[in-house]
Amino acid sequence: MSKGITSRSEDYSQWYNDLVTKADLAEHSAVRGCMVIKPYGYSIWEKMQAALDKMFKDTGHTNAYFPLFIPKSFFSKEASHVEGFATECAVVTHYRLKNDGNGNIIVDNEAKLEEELIVRPTSETIIWNTYRGWIQSYRDLPILVNQWANVVRWEMRTRLFLRTAEFLWQEGHTAHATSEEAVAEAEKMLEVYADFAENFLAVPVVKGIKTANERFAGAVETYCIEALMQDGKALQAGTSHFLGQNFAKAFDVKFTNKEGKLDHVWATSWGVSTRLMGALIMAHSDDAGLVLPPKLAPIQIVIVPINRGDEELARITEVVDKLISELKAKGIAVKYDDRDTQRPGFKFAEYELKGVPVRVAIGGRDLENGTAEVARRDTREKQSVSREGLADYLEQLLDEIQKNIYQKALNFREENITKVESYEEFKEILDGKGGFVSAHWDGSPETEQKIKEETKATIRCIPLNNPQEDGVCIYSGKPSKQRVLFAKAY
Repeated sequence: MSKGITSRSEDYSQWYNDLVTKADLAEHSAVRGCMVIKPYGYSIWEKMQAALDKMFKDTGHTNAYFPLFIPKSFFSKEASHVEGFATECAVVTHYRLKNDGNGNIIVDNEAKLEEELIVRPTSETIIWNTYRGWIQSYRDLPILVNQWANVVRWEMRTRLFLRTAEFLWQEGHTAHATSEEAVAEAEKMLEVYADFAENFLAVPVVKGIKTANERFAGAVETYCIEALMQDGKALQAGTSHFLGQNFAKAFDVKFTNKEGKLDHVWATSWGVSTRLMGALIMAHSDDAGLVLPPKLAPIQIVIVPINRGDEELARITEVVDKLISELKAKGIAVKYDDRDTQRPGFKFAEYELKGVPVRVAIGGRDLENGTAEVARRDTREKQSVSREGLADYLEQLLDEIQKNIYQKALNFREENITKVESYEEFKEILDGKGGFVSAHWDGSPETEQKIKEETKATIRCIPLNNPQEDGVCIYSGKPSKQRVLFAKAY
């Protein structure tokens, strides 16, 4: 173990907290329930943003920005939506402070807002109120807009990245002329999220549909990607919602269709958040620190000189400068750590903790032999490699590490999907190794709720293209046509 990190087997929750803080990703702030994302953590988030932003734009979306504050009355217009968020809302009631004459700053009671403002928990209401002015005809559709923003959902039990009162995310909000178009959009964005999760995060996901109990407030259908963490708990890694005409009706957003008739617009919304940072940490990391997939690592390769004196350092640096030029030409993020304030062993431990995918060390003997020592973070293997063609070798190694990290996570998930036939077996698996439990369910919200109350497990999703098979519900014994995936979750 590194730098006093608790082991996963000893206390998984503490291990996670240790990694987040000791790897310099984030820390708790002076504001209860909120976090400070530190530069190294934010660099990873920026890489996620850049990849996703390109994927959104490649699928025809553009970015916009909408207000942080939403009039309270907007929430009353879509009943199920307000009900879903009512207990999580932060409310602004006044617009001014004043000095009470004793040197204390207090709220000026005379500066009460005529209508309270909600700090956005999500933006459907403010955006659909805005879209009313943008849409008159089918010629104005589709609208394919994304927003990068912060949101507030009041949380008292917080966990860095996974559950904080304020978090960063993106939220797409699209408007369409037909139901079919909107459903296709929601499904397309689910595929974008799955592609990102598997090819950038290196996290395998199950694509599926949420049950009515777990559906987004105000949605007709919620599509999701579900990932499995190393402790056997599931993490919802992204959602895409078909909203039907619910918000268009609530905000009176109508358009003249091609037949010249007035109709309400069809809608979607979709989002992922800084919770993906939690997925990244919990899916791959080990007792020595972070394990980052190369595509999202702020530093993909670090080079450390092992020198005796300034003269040898100058000779090593000459070799390294050439290598750095070759790596940068390939678009690889490389760092040369020639600090003389820390010993090489300290640097090795630091970059291991921070999850840098590849470490290259070059010393005096390497200069003579035309070699370099290359260490992989994912397997912690190291070997001596010829400097001839080293840049090409390292480029291929990064690809190999990306694939290996994904494969390892995929193997883990496949080993932790268990089919069960009885409720006893169901509870035994959940209390033991955990993971996804594939079981028959009678389709009723009541049964789902009872299972949740008794075991803390929820239906994570009904997998897309789910095989249909006759069976009986593990809880009620009623007929069932398919299995669903249960798990305890974050």
